[in-house]
Amino acid sequence: MLIRTIVALIFGPVIIYLSYLGGMWLLRLILILAGLAIGEFVLQSLGKKSRFLLVLTILFTAGLILSSTLLNFRITLMIYITYLLLIGMILSIRNHPPSELFNQMLLLTWGVAYVGLLYPFIYHIREMTATGDWLLFLFGTIWLSDSMAMWIGKAFGKRKLAPTVSPNKTIAGFVGGLSGGIFVAVLLHFWLLPDFHIVKLIFAGLLVSFVGQLGDLVESLWKRSIGIKDSSAIIPGHGGILDRFDSLLFAAPVLYLYLKYFLFK
Repeated sequence: MLIRTIVALIFGPVIIYLSYLGGMWLLRLILILAGLAIGEFVLQSLGKKSRFLLVLTILFTAGLILSSTLLNFRITLMIYITYLLLIGMILSIRNHPPSELFNQMLLLTWGVAYVGLLYPFIYHIREMTATGDWLLFLFGTIWLSDSMAMWIGKAFGKRKLAPTVSPNKTIAGFVGGLSGGIFVAVLLHFWLLPDFHIVKLIFAGLLVSFVGQLGDLVESLWKRSIGIKDSSAIIPGHGGILDRFDSLLFAAPVLYLYLKYFLFK
């Protein structure tokens, strides 16, 4: 816990600072995080022998992020379709059992969509709102919800939330995690976002916390399916990039849609 806290106190402010800078600084951060995340995904899913697929997948993931943030969705879709076709053709001529190859194809195409299509929503939130306040809202809610879920789950949790996917998570912890969204919403209403009705902010906080915690279970589902505990050990005390930012990948697009169609319409 001490190492986990120290690392969070060092890198948390850096991420928030780059979020406020926005522009290319934020895009570079997203590219780095996404590159590391998809690297973890491929290495854990296929092993270290698939270097060609690793490089190809990282390049296409970067292409998806750059096209989504700097170009348009049509080009992004074409890049993803191209990757899907390439992976299908490459794996179809490999000398492995067909079931194994098909499983690899599903993993890779899902992983690229998971990382390459969801990470850009962090950038889109910053560009749409023209301030880093909403990314602070997003990160703060995710991080505090994660901590509250862990503390309350350990103290009061009895009934398991998803016993086969994440045995340590409880319903009490999940509900407790929602309090993180409420706290951040109230705090930022009185600090940085006074122009937005507090009820709408609380709903946004609950939505981000709810979806974020379920997003964490999605990553756990992937890890359980391939028999690993952490996506890597790159972040001391936290595991890998996918372990630390898994909730974010599901929460970011949901917050973006909520802001676009309900608060900034």
